[in-house]
Amino acid sequence: MTTALHITLITETFPPEINGVANTLGRLCDGLRARGHQIELVRPRQAGDQARASDDELLLCRGWPLPGYPGLQWGQSSMHKLLRRWKRQRPDVLYIATEGPLGLSALRAARRLGIAAVSGFHTNFQQYSSQYGLGLLTRLLTHYLRWFHNRSQLTLVPSASQRLELERRHFERLALLSRGVDSQLFHPTKRLGSLRESWGLANDDIAVIHVGRLAPEKNLGLLKRCYQHLQSTYPQRRMKLIVVGDGPQRAALEKDMPDAIFCGSQRGEALACHYASGDIFVFPSLTETFGNVVLEALASGLGVVAYDQAAAAQHIRHGYNGVVAMPGDEDAFCDAAGWLLEEAEALRCIRLNARQHASRQGWTAIIEQFESQLRGACEGELAVPNAPTLP
Repeated sequence: MTTALHITLITETFPPEINGVANTLGRLCDGLRARGHQIELVRPRQAGDQARASDDELLLCRGWPLPGYPGLQWGQSSMHKLLRRWKRQRPDVLYIATEGPLGLSALRAARRLGIAAVSGFHTNFQQYSSQYGLGLLTRLLTHYLRWFHNRSQLTLVPSASQRLELERRHFERLALLSRGVDSQLFHPTKRLGSLRESWGLANDDIAVIHVGRLAPEKNLGLLKRCYQHLQSTYPQRRMKLIVVGDGPQRAALEKDMPDAIFCGSQRGEALACHYASGDIFVFPSLTETFGNVVLEALASGLGVVAYDQAAAAQHIRHGYNGVVAMPGDEDAFCDAAGWLLEEAEALRCIRLNARQHASRQGWTAIIEQFESQLRGACEGELAVPNAPTLP
């Protein structure tokens, strides 16, 4: 029987916050606990934590609001607090999921104490900068992220395309850790006629749905263009654009797309019902490291339209269980969505195949792989990288 590990997760986002990183980390932690491991969580204090003290499994730190991301925070640098705690209660291995001040202080403390550290590349911050008018920071952020991850023993990435991109930028010691989906929660049987009626749609009408954060980096101008293309090309088809999610662009999008229905953030069963009550899922983002929503849409039996990268490249066979376009080719993206409406029988088959594929993408094998990667780091199978003294 394998020995249980004391694993410390350092992150600046975690459930109940709603985003792909938080959802993934919640799944990984639950899975590791179910396999008998002790999980210590280090994160910024959340809104509901005022009365909650730190304990052996939770260390809370101060945080600062993250511009453009209401409800999310940068964790405060806490190296001395971490050193004191880990001298008293030493973990076997760290998993550092975010690269902000909190993650950096954890990396420094781990190297000081000789604790194994694995990092995760969850977010393309270097690509986000140009979307927020900070294009000059792109090279600086890339340099910092490369420096940060190359100081860990292993960096886990969620998709093969992301791994290739990081290798091209000279990130070292990369390994794949994909994502799974709860195919019992996200299921075509969650389709609700009453929900579709509230959208003004009958069963044979088309609900074009998008789920995600409403932010500049999500390329939502293409969502509007794609929907307008469908409306103008197929005026005889009754359809509605359903937008699930929240973010800094919501008010502008509501003004720009007055005919769309904005449902706000949804979670759990409500989110599953929104997915399953759609027909075509449009996902125009070009900045994803993975894109959990793609798997959730496939599991819900939707016809997915996405760029051929990240989760879509890994899980969609064009014309079989979804449709994809070359990254950046907006005309091809819109045409792919139109083809789904044009070919009703093809769409029906694609939706069945999407569900069948996603139902095999559970979390169990991924959590076992994650456990193996962490164990390899703490048992010395991965060499500690040579590096200059950390700042």
